[in-house]
Amino acid sequence: MSQIQFDLSNVLADAIGTDHGLTMEELLGEQARCSAALAAIQARRETDLRWLDLPYAQDVLDSILDYAASVGGRFKNIVVLGIGGSALGNTALQSALGSPFHNVEPPPGVARLFVRDNIDPDLVGEFLDHFDPEHTLFNVISKSGGTAETMSQFLIFRARLVEHLGEEGHRDHIVVTTDKENGVLREIVNREGYESFIVPDGVGGRFSVLSPVGLLSSALVGIDVKGLLKGAADMDKRCKNDALMENPALLYALVQHKLHEEKGMPIAVTFPYSHRLANMAAWYAQLLGESIGKRLSKGGEEVFRGPTPVSAVGVTDQHSQVQLYVEGPFDKWFTLMTVGTGDHEVKIPKTPAAFRDLEGVDSLGGRSLRELFRAERDGTRIALTDAKRPNASIHFETITAHTVGQYIYMMELAVALMGEFYDVDAFDQPGVEAGKVAAYALMGRAGFEAERERIEAASCATK
Repeated sequence: MSQIQFDLSNVLADAIGTDHGLTMEELLGEQARCSAALAAIQARRETDLRWLDLPYAQDVLDSILDYAASVGGRFKNIVVLGIGGSALGNTALQSALGSPFHNVEPPPGVARLFVRDNIDPDLVGEFLDHFDPEHTLFNVISKSGGTAETMSQFLIFRARLVEHLGEEGHRDHIVVTTDKENGVLREIVNREGYESFIVPDGVGGRFSVLSPVGLLSSALVGIDVKGLLKGAADMDKRCKNDALMENPALLYALVQHKLHEEKGMPIAVTFPYSHRLANMAAWYAQLLGESIGKRLSKGGEEVFRGPTPVSAVGVTDQHSQVQLYVEGPFDKWFTLMTVGTGDHEVKIPKTPAAFRDLEGVDSLGGRSLRELFRAERDGTRIALTDAKRPNASIHFETITAHTVGQYIYMMELAVALMGEFYDVDAFDQPGVEAGKVAAYALMGRAGFEAERERIEAASCATK
């Protein structure tokens, strides 16, 4: 099975100059620091960073596959109710490993997948108008069980299920993924008798895609979750090596940190040249932004650290963003996600005689979309390099569950290591929690009265 490869050639000063590029000497000079960072993360493997061992949770995998088999063919629609880390990974896996038109015409006996990660009333209202309760299974995902967006949707869709199927009948149409013992959603499971799966301790939302959070919905729509975990386990083995040039997660984390902190590039652009991988860039944006964007250092000093993640899609964004990337400020670095062999080869017909005198048409005839796509990708890489813009590549020879599992694990570990380099806690999210608290107060949740008074007083003061 093929391994994904990280190529940093166009990040190096040999390719783009010393003003914006890094030297091998600079990178290798950080070996001791890198070894210490890796050791610090691995030391927490069996305590509070248990997501590192998710690829080996065979009992969890077996229970997911058993449940998927038990309901196989029964439902036409699987609906994930979740947000952030409880939704982005689900979408990314389906996009990468399913057909782009899966929901138009799924394989026989396989359900469609809908990830409802926004409470926009127009979106939810339209879904209410169109879904068939009898043929739909809802996977409600929230580790805390207190996520307002998820729980509001749960109440809405539960009511519709009860209306159509009754108190008893609706229970087979809900499966919950939440904490093993704590939280309101676990209490609801205990009261209602819903089938449930566990978000393990030591697995934060944005690091949870290889847990039941991401695996359950994937298994229900026919994704090879065994291959996914096998790929993650293989990357884990690669990344236990503390030799910098042999550990892609460690090398990626170091490049990110040095380009930001030493070369003044606070914006990290992930640029997949693959429609299948487009949502992987969105998944990574949350992983990077929530993990490293922090006000305080580990020692409590105000530092306001963190790169800004941006996602682009080749070739689409060559016509919307690349002008800025090539000629704009030197505040960005780029990770191109490239693919060797795709699933389809689409030939461009030979140019009709009537068009052979038209510039830009005759040269396309008789070629293929794969050739054109690669030429566009390589053209962007050349343009960025010629403009002295650091650009690395993560290469997938093919997009399979095995290679996608490798990528997910590599980036999760890379971001954890970035926390060591940036000296921030990569596993909390106080900024997100602050927004949640304000929302709870505005919705009148008990226990948040003082916060509501503070918000109302501040609002009056600005009028």
